[in-house]
Amino acid sequence: MIFKPWYRFESGCAAYLLGCAGRGCCAVVDAHEADVDAYLDFAAARGMRITHVIDTHVHADHRSGGAQLARRAGAVYALHASADVEGDFEALADGQVVDVGNVRITVIHTPGHTPESVCLLVADLRRGDDPWFVLTGDTLFVGAVGRPDLPGDARAHADALYDSLHGRILTLPDALEVYPGHFAGSLCGAGMSGKPSSTLGFERRWNPLLSMDRAAFLDAVANVPPKPAAMEHTLRVNRGRAESIR
Repeated sequence: MIFKPWYRFESGCAAYLLGCAGRGCCAVVDAHEADVDAYLDFAAARGMRITHVIDTHVHADHRSGGAQLARRAGAVYALHASADVEGDFEALADGQVVDVGNVRITVIHTPGHTPESVCLLVADLRRGDDPWFVLTGDTLFVGAVGRPDLPGDARAHADALYDSLHGRILTLPDALEVYPGHFAGSLCGAGMSGKPSSTLGFERRWNPLLSMDRAAFLDAVANVPPKPAAMEHTLRVNRGRAESIR
């Protein structure tokens, strides 16, 4: 497996390229608009074609490069079926499997941060069928979870996030590596670590939000500062409803 994270330390954003060098194909997850050329160059240098571009959700903090990268690479652009965007995309469903050579990506629908949020469970079939790591988007961070207020009604979405974490993610093995969509510096959650990755077992033990009961979790997570004004514009851009202004 080829696995390459892209970290933008000034904004706490993470994107990932993963794929199969042997079969010459790869996927990019949560592409950032500013790094589209870098993804294409990295894949080409290793003899891989980008076949899938997946956004774990509609981003509010930065302009997605997903649709642009998919067009330039001739790849599939994919979001969960419930994503509220203009333009064409492949609709992902909970439990769907995306094969990228010997890499198997299983979609887990985890609403809460946004209704369309997904996590991506990744296995390298050359190692075996068991998953190796999970890309958690803005559902689970190192030391924190995603803010639930972006769609409105923060408490209702915090309730959905609690179910996604406890019913879907925390049922997975402790040994799984966790690669989230953000780390410290992002506005998409509070209390994130500057360490950009973890394991599920470490988060289960040390992430304070994961040991709370539902009532305490809702009180803690739904109490967030107001969204920065720029987030609304970025959401409109990423939904295809406003021009991107540089």
